[in-house]
Amino acid sequence: NSVKVLRSNVRRVFESVGNGLRADHGDDGKENKYIIELQELLTTVNNNLRDVENSVSNLTPPPGAFSLGNTTYLSQETTQERQALYGQLVNSYKWTDKIREYSALAGNILQTNSFNKTYKTFSTTKRRKTQTSNHNVSPEVIENLITGIDRLFPDVTITTNRPFVPNPVIQASLGRVLKAIIGFKGLMIEWVVVKAHAESNDQWSESRYKVFRKVTENCHAAMCHFHSPMMPDLAVRSFM
Repeated sequence: NSVKVLRSNVRRVFESVGNGLRADHGDDGKENKYIIELQELLTTVNNNLRDVENSVSNLTPPPGAFSLGNTTYLSQETTQERQALYGQLVNSYKWTDKIREYSALAGNILQTNSFNKTYKTFSTTKRRKTQTSNHNVSPEVIENLITGIDRLFPDVTITTNRPFVPNPVIQASLGRVLKAIIGFKGLMIEWVVVKAHAESNDQWSESRYKVFRKVTENCHAAMCHFHSPMMPDLAVRSFM
């Protein structure tokens, strides 16, 4: 609370400095009135800063150092490349926690909602045909699917990148407003992230803006809703 009060009063100081002399200062001795007003604001900020320092001094220190495991040895590295590993490890731990959280939520949803979809009926007298995996398809099939989607939406600019051959990562841009980075695993959508047009194309980082993070959550819900192992091409078209 003391930090909020300090920030509020500091904002008032900058507003007073930015506005300068005002009409309510009058014509007689307006410079002296402005200086007195500014001194009062600075005195208030000084008192607020003292309150923040007192609040910080009253905080209970942690009982000991945080256990970072073997990552503590990274502080002994002298090369700049290895020193940057700590930040990457922290990001990987964050993504692992998110994957565990999403997996638990997905498991609960699948347990409460049973899927009784039947697309084909197999005769007991005939030998059941082995289904082909949706993860192991030729790149030509995926390319044809993306080309067909590109023709369906002329207002959307779709570009394809293959950092993990043969699984593509497509970027669907809507004007200069937003872009969706969609990662495929064969014919199945594996990951979706929505960002602003000016943000980076890193598919493992979220958008800085809350509105695009909310759109990403809705895309994840749509991805699970339209998922169909038997007809993956229809699932992708329905999602788009």
